[in-house]
Amino acid sequence: MSPKKSTQIVRFVIVGMSNALITYIIYVAMRWMHFPLGLSNAVGYIGALINSFIWSKLWVFQTRKTNLRREICYFAVAFLMAYGCQYAFFKTLIVHADINEYLVQFLGLFIYGAVNFIMNRKVTFKH
Repeated sequence: MSPKKSTQIVRFVIVGMSNALITYIIYVAMRWMHFPLGLSNAVGYIGALINSFIWSKLWVFQTRKTNLRREICYFAVAFLMAYGCQYAFFKTLIVHADINEYLVQFLGLFIYGAVNFIMNRKVTFKH
């Protein structure tokens, strides 16, 4: 693995940890206020999405001189793909396996993160 790729992965993990914290705090706060599961999950991920785009563009993949509109569109597609995988996992385990929703929310972050990193590295912020 090249040093550049290693650095990107480490930075992505750091940003991912901040995203996880943002997602989880929003999710727990909304559930505490009795918002529905799906809405709480979505709003948490959208909050983290904004944080993620800024840090991914400027720090992880460092693409300052590029087509911003293109990156936003591809970033949104990467988000939807990663979120779709996470949400399928989330709903399946909560509804069909009756596993604690907070544990499933936490585990789903890893699925989301893996899909999101691959899509953003290979498509969105490809040099």
